[in-house]
Amino acid sequence: MGRLLGVDLGARRVGIAVADTATGSVRPLVTLRRTDEERDAALIGRLAQEQGATSLVVGLPLDMDGSEGAQAALTRAWAEAVAKRVGLPLSLRDERLTSVTAEARLGRPRRGTSGGPPTRRARAAYRARVDREAAVGILQAELDARAGAAS
Repeated sequence: MGRLLGVDLGARRVGIAVADTATGSVRPLVTLRRTDEERDAALIGRLAQEQGATSLVVGLPLDMDGSEGAQAALTRAWAEAVAKRVGLPLSLRDERLTSVTAEARLGRPRRGTSGGPPTRRARAAYRARVDREAAVGILQAELDARAGAAS
């Protein structure tokens, strides 16, 4: 039992969510701007400590056929390095279509105030929200898998 910190790793941003294994609740937490592995680990470690996380769950971007491509290898290496620095056990969870599902759940980004396309700031805020929601999807899949294994 405990809390899980979920991570949706992107090239520019890292979506973070938290799950309580006792209640099964999952909520988006924050989106971090990705810099270097050391700083990413420091921020994630601080969040893990603040949230009382006992495990790290990172989304693994598998190819649509379920195989691991180049991006999955990079994500795996990053996740293992960060988990080691943070000092938490690591679970990797298939994240195929989590961003697509998050976008469908959130709907389209809002139009600009003049009815035109969203502003740059609005697009960035929307993408950050999608990243957090994708992390929620990763954690929900982890909780579902654990519940299935327990029954």
